[in-house]
Amino acid sequence: MNFSPLPSVDVASVPVDALVLDVREDDEWAAGHVEGALHVPMSDFVGRFGEVTEAVAERGRAYVVCRVGGRSAQVTQYLVRQGFDAVNVDGGMLAWDGAGRPMVAESSSPAFVL
Repeated sequence: MNFSPLPSVDVASVPVDALVLDVREDDEWAAGHVEGALHVPMSDFVGRFGEVTEAVAERGRAYVVCRVGGRSAQVTQYLVRQGFDAVNVDGGMLAWDGAGRPMVAESSSPAFVL
């Protein structure tokens, strides 16, 4: 079998206007996320696949993120197999936060990675 490496980038390589696809669960999203990201929890991914493909078609490459990179790697692999332009964000939201990239929260509290 031919396994190609999973396309991935570090957080510094994610453009400011990129389509960030956050596949974390609702409580993780509420604590802190990338402003303007598309939130589709991995548990809802299959049911909301059309929403994801529409966003990728409209905005281009999807930068897939979760907490540390495991769930996003699975979703990235699935999208790539379906012929979509998707890359896994290495280190996930922990790396995003660690690099000082901006985040927002659902509440008035400071954003953090749950």
